[in-house]
Amino acid sequence: MPSSPSLFQSAIQSGEFLITAEVMPPKGGNPAHMVEMARSLKGRVHSVNITDGSRAVLRMSSLAASVLLLQEGIEPICQMACRDRNAIGLQADLMGAQALGIRNILALTGDPIKAGDHPEARGVFELESVRLLQLIHKLNAGFDFNDKPLTDGATELFVGAAIDPQCGSWSGLQRRFERKLTAGAQFFQSQLISDFDRLEKFMTQLASGCNKPILAGIFLLKSAKNAQFINRCVPGVQIPDHIIDRLERASDPLQEGVTIAAEQVQQARQLCQGVHMMAVKREDLIPQILDRAGIAPLQRG
Repeated sequence: MPSSPSLFQSAIQSGEFLITAEVMPPKGGNPAHMVEMARSLKGRVHSVNITDGSRAVLRMSSLAASVLLLQEGIEPICQMACRDRNAIGLQADLMGAQALGIRNILALTGDPIKAGDHPEARGVFELESVRLLQLIHKLNAGFDFNDKPLTDGATELFVGAAIDPQCGSWSGLQRRFERKLTAGAQFFQSQLISDFDRLEKFMTQLASGCNKPILAGIFLLKSAKNAQFINRCVPGVQIPDHIIDRLERASDPLQEGVTIAAEQVQQARQLCQGVHMMAVKREDLIPQILDRAGIAPLQRG
């Protein structure tokens, strides 16, 4: 018997303005801080993303961390990257997610090994995000990677993908977006958005009529130094000078960052169907950002 839709899936079906937020798993065996940050988001977001080795930096398994959130009554979106697993490992974890009650998956290629804290480790990359989406489609239909039946039941995973409207190649962005749609992506979460004109162009020229929600990535900038670091180290992102100037002049840069993020949530609300909030190590400030943006608490959850 099919399971009931997840909170996130139900919100999509009912046309709500979608709010997700990102939380990093711990580096170590104690999940207390992660759980505390996720608890602060209860009733404010539809689902909480658990990253999977983001920036190729070692963290607890996204699958294990997602289970810990489920135990707290918090619905996760379990990110799953192709960098560290072959097709057997990916299928094993996806079937495990199904058995453990995790329904939302974000299919990712994964950041390059050299970017992280284990630069001598070996990447796998047997698949990339589009082929992972295709694989999940097969599992949901009751077949494995080799088109053999799943003898103990199909999965019922609700899968999304990442998108970068600020990609330097417009044709490349269009091609990847269309391939992900064709492969079965049900929702899209964007990278950090700093150019809202570019986001509007993406929404009107590429995403219009796709009938899949796009969630704009909103990042909490904590200081001018933080913004300058992002400009140096995050490809494809350029925090505008006027934003950096505001942070430099502010008597309380963190609170100015909260104000800027709230303004960006309001901008995104005019353009797309949701926001994906990123506030590394200060996820507890996300409710404050949403309050300032005029986003009311959820009616449930």
